[in-house]
Amino acid sequence: MEYWIRRIRTLLSYRLFKWLLLSIVALMTFVLLFSHVRLETYDIRLFSVAEETIRSPKTIVDVRRTEIEQQRAVDEISEVYTYRPEILENRTSLISSIFEFAMDFNPSADDAEEPENTVTVTNDMMTDLKEALSEDVSENVTTAIDDSVFEQLLSSSDSELERTKGILVSQLESTMSNPITQSEVNGTKDSLEERLAGLAIQDDLKTASIELGRFAVVENNLFDEEQTEARRDQAREDVEPVQILEGQVIVQEGYLIDRDIYRQLEALGLTTNDDTIAPFAGLILFSLLVFLVLYFQFSSWKIEEEKKQNYLTLVSIIFLLSLGLMKVTELVGELDIAQIQYLYPAAMAAMLIRSMINTRLALVTTILLAACGSIIFNDSITGSINVEIALYFLFSGLAGVLFLSHTKHRTYLLRAGLFVAVANVLVLLSMGLIENAQYSLLDWTLYLIFATVSGILASILTIGLLPLFEAGFGILSTMKLVELSNPNHPLLKRILTEAPGTYHHSVMVANLAESACEAIGANGLLARVGCYYHDIGKTKRPHFFIENQMNIQNPHDRLSPEASRDIIISHALDGAEMLRKWKLPKDFIDIAEQHHGTTLLKYFYYKAKESGKEVREEDYRYPGPKPQTREAAVISVADSVEAAVRSMKDPTSEKIKGLVQSIIQDRLQDGQFNECDLTLKELEIIKTAFCETLNGIFHSRIEYPEFTKKQERKKQA
Repeated sequence: MEYWIRRIRTLLSYRLFKWLLLSIVALMTFVLLFSHVRLETYDIRLFSVAEETIRSPKTIVDVRRTEIEQQRAVDEISEVYTYRPEILENRTSLISSIFEFAMDFNPSADDAEEPENTVTVTNDMMTDLKEALSEDVSENVTTAIDDSVFEQLLSSSDSELERTKGILVSQLESTMSNPITQSEVNGTKDSLEERLAGLAIQDDLKTASIELGRFAVVENNLFDEEQTEARRDQAREDVEPVQILEGQVIVQEGYLIDRDIYRQLEALGLTTNDDTIAPFAGLILFSLLVFLVLYFQFSSWKIEEEKKQNYLTLVSIIFLLSLGLMKVTELVGELDIAQIQYLYPAAMAAMLIRSMINTRLALVTTILLAACGSIIFNDSITGSINVEIALYFLFSGLAGVLFLSHTKHRTYLLRAGLFVAVANVLVLLSMGLIENAQYSLLDWTLYLIFATVSGILASILTIGLLPLFEAGFGILSTMKLVELSNPNHPLLKRILTEAPGTYHHSVMVANLAESACEAIGANGLLARVGCYYHDIGKTKRPHFFIENQMNIQNPHDRLSPEASRDIIISHALDGAEMLRKWKLPKDFIDIAEQHHGTTLLKYFYYKAKESGKEVREEDYRYPGPKPQTREAAVISVADSVEAAVRSMKDPTSEKIKGLVQSIIQDRLQDGQFNECDLTLKELEIIKTAFCETLNGIFHSRIEYPEFTKKQERKKQA
């Protein structure tokens, strides 16, 4: 896999490779989720029998039922009537005016010698009265009231008219002081007539007063159209829209599809074969969102492009593999296995990415997969979102990340899987209790078994896939580093047995490099384990290196400077070749090649110059390359510092500090840090870390009394 990635990298730039790979991820996301957003339609007809149970794929408003409920609420609102007291005043004023005009036009009536005598009503009197009433009365009473009434008024005396007017006005006030609707007018007129008929009114005027009373009674409780409409509008607004809920059964299998059911199916778009574009547009946007999240995550990551390309490929494969597992689990669920989605190993992707890359990327992938799961496991309701399963996947992935945060041994993955299983169970229990779900004991047992198996299965798959991904992508995970640091590794055993001085030197360099790397935020564990292998090339000729020359003559004393140069320089290349042969990670190979950079082999260079020959400095430099990473740069300095301090007599803090400063300054002036991203500030931190570690190693020791006495006795003897 790593070979093919390198081949592709040579053909494509990182930017083009990123766009191409993420486009494939987005496209595959669209394809795998497509069937879960496309609305399923049914070939059904009105008044046919449903061949299967049909559920609503979404929540919509049932417009027709809402309108019926609104109309029902409107019909229950009674008409609003408003009592108008001014109508009574107007009607009594009108009646009073009629009587007063009548009295004005028969002034001689009170001069009659006998009360029984009646006034003879002339045509002129009738005409004058009508004209006066037409001009001075707001309502045209002359056409509404019979002429016989006016004749009776004109033929009566003023005293009788005054008395009758008072009685009639009083009765009108009593009658019309209460609200009278249109439907109650006739009944009220009849009631007034009965009362007037029983009162002591002159016979000639009784008929006239009854007619005038019936004329005066009108509707005074008027229909208020504005308030009525306002109340009806409020009643219409107060009606909650009738909804067809997601998952609601529209029609059961074997039931008749009547007009109402057919209307609901039409509203849901289940009776047509024309797919709506909205779900597909939404899925395109969702796939684009997946693309953008991963794109910006890798764009903002400040690491070398080669590693970034490897990580991007790895994350893409794990993401698509997880989606594929979701799809397989969903297909198995079609066998009517209840809640099979809880069996899906949701923490697998998070645990794999956390083990091989970092926590942040593991969390991002967990969130994206939880969102995808909410669409895939939608209870066979196309287009719906299963929030419950999204939360389950999210918490399961978070548990996988958290319980692996400090894990450095592969065997701990199974323990992390057990913790994930516990988290899964707790999430399921909490959601079930919150929903007050009425599950049977068998259902609860099945769900909890699935949740437990999901956590354990995630750890098993992680343990199985981790070596494949590490080997295929050259990924150097924390657990892989811990395994490679085992002293029982064949190469480390070879160093220990064939070059024990080199082994001790490597351990000391590892202590220095790890502390310095951790101080500047680099990978301290990588530096430590890389140091164990950085001088593996010395095992080819161990006795040609001073740390392995115990009780033997230095073989370089018998060799020419050129031959010694070739032997010393070759250990870096030999070590890299041996590491390649053993298929160790590329990071170790780079450290072996770069830990001397292009530094000058000063001892043999000056020895060659002393011989009088013409010597080129380039011939006595290591072939490099210069350190490319911060870890390799720190190891290169630690390697020189450890060797220099070990050869120092009576090392003190001041001597160590000066030595470290001079070595770092020499490397800096020689341009050995030009190809890595170390800063001057970090070099100061590295110098401090080296001094602290070396002071701890070469601190002054207490001279024990017993040991001193034995030495004195030996001297005296």
